[in-house]
Amino acid sequence: MRRKIPSTTALAMFESAASHQSFTKAADELAVTQSAVCRQIAALEDFLGVRLFRRTQRGVYLTEAGLTYSRQVRQRLDEVERDTLNLMTKGGARGALELAVVPTFATKWLMPRLPRFAALHPGITINLSAQTRPFLFSESAFDAAIHPGRSPWAGTSRHLLMNEDLVVVCSPHLIAPDGEIPDEDWRKYTLLQQSTRPYAWRKWFSLQGLQIEGDMTGPRLELFSMHAEAAIQGMGLALIPRLLIEKELTEGKLTVVGGRTHPSDSPYFLILPDERSEDAALIAFRTWLIAQAKDYVDSGDAAMPVQLAGGL
Repeated sequence: MRRKIPSTTALAMFESAASHQSFTKAADELAVTQSAVCRQIAALEDFLGVRLFRRTQRGVYLTEAGLTYSRQVRQRLDEVERDTLNLMTKGGARGALELAVVPTFATKWLMPRLPRFAALHPGITINLSAQTRPFLFSESAFDAAIHPGRSPWAGTSRHLLMNEDLVVVCSPHLIAPDGEIPDEDWRKYTLLQQSTRPYAWRKWFSLQGLQIEGDMTGPRLELFSMHAEAAIQGMGLALIPRLLIEKELTEGKLTVVGGRTHPSDSPYFLILPDERSEDAALIAFRTWLIAQAKDYVDSGDAAMPVQLAGGL
């Protein structure tokens, strides 16, 4: 069946014009005439049966439908460009892995170790994209994911890498190093909230046998790197996995409040789609990553040992 898809030329011109809100600037960017851009966008609108721009004497403006469509088209064109560049770089050989990662774990733990993988496997490129929430592999171009949490992902196998221990940290200017907070004083401090783990503080307080009023109020930040920086700046108390802030603790930028540590319910897993279980590049990365995690745990840097096994 013939696909109902407009020409890529029209889509590329529309994406550029939408980005600049100008046919003239799109023409300059694409090295074509303004009339060529006008014709292609008019043809695209006729194909869709929808107006994408409002034309006025003062310029062109995206309609609501045009704004929504431009975001979707930009994402698809970015994906096509990425796949094209990868194919051109590798000449068709399987040499790149698309990895979805939670950002702070990738920055603080994975990236310092990736040069070791590159030295062992110079023909395999690891591309990293930030993903803070679960997704469907069938609707993405990802080959694997590193993600915390025990929730099952359909059609995948999981390999436990390590547990994470949560500690309460803040600036040493807010609370002196090794300082304690009396139970009745917790409500006096701002609690920095993790938007992807909305009940983190409540669970942590429960482990302490405490019930703190306002345990879910406070600034909501998505990334642990944001939490660390906010705590460094004295904005409040942050509940962060110790493995993500080792450098900040060593440098004295952050201090652990009270020395209390508890394991979270979000260990880190390498997640692989079942249909790519025989991929040689993915097998090489899996083997290497599990060994790196085991070395980290065995070194004592991770607080709790884990059993590294597949299909968990």
